[in-house]
Amino acid sequence: MTIEAVMAELAARGSPQTADLYRRHGAREPLFGVRFADLRALAKHLGRDQGLARQLWASGNADARLLGCMVAEPAQMGDAELDAWLAEIDYYVLVDEFVGDVAAKTPGVHDRMERWRTSRSDWTGQAGYDLLAYLAMKDASLPDDYFLAHLAIIEREIRGRGNRTRHAMNNALIAIGIRNHRLEAAAIEASERIGEVVVDHGETGCVTPAAIPYIERSRARARVRKPAGTRAPRASSP
Repeated sequence: MTIEAVMAELAARGSPQTADLYRRHGAREPLFGVRFADLRALAKHLGRDQGLARQLWASGNADARLLGCMVAEPAQMGDAELDAWLAEIDYYVLVDEFVGDVAAKTPGVHDRMERWRTSRSDWTGQAGYDLLAYLAMKDASLPDDYFLAHLAIIEREIRGRGNRTRHAMNNALIAIGIRNHRLEAAAIEASERIGEVVVDHGETGCVTPAAIPYIERSRARARVRKPAGTRAPRASSP
């Protein structure tokens, strides 16, 4: 499909109610308000197409950029392009989608995570800790000491970081705690010392999960069945 045809399809699938929901979660104009289920269905129909993804991103439309992440071809993106896209993101839902569908699937995740997590930009810091959670869930090659070091960083820095970065740091702590028994104990101890993680979710029903009960429930389930995969909470999205 051409970019013109895709934009027309997005416009046809949008609704004022969904657009209002997205605005409450931080999305800005222009946007159509296309449900995530419809975006996923359209992305499946389109397949991976980096040329189209770049055109969708360049449109500046919030729905088009979400779709652009879904159809992007990570193997065709380098750090310069990833950094450029991230620099233009200004709400957390798009950060999550960008990380999950693009940045986590492009080679160089470890170095990218370290570089982004130290940024004082709230969106870039969020992206870095989203990547740390991804590594805790997906990279079996990393030793426990790698994650213990990052738990210490989270404990030391979380209160001084930006709103959405704090949320992502809490999610990364949970993902680390779910990884195995040793890290479960370490993450719970770190969470006890940190205390409540306060995040402003604005005019939404989203909450930042309490780390300790989330970890304990997830690990309890893991002990009674062999898990198909470990899952940490995504930053809340509409």
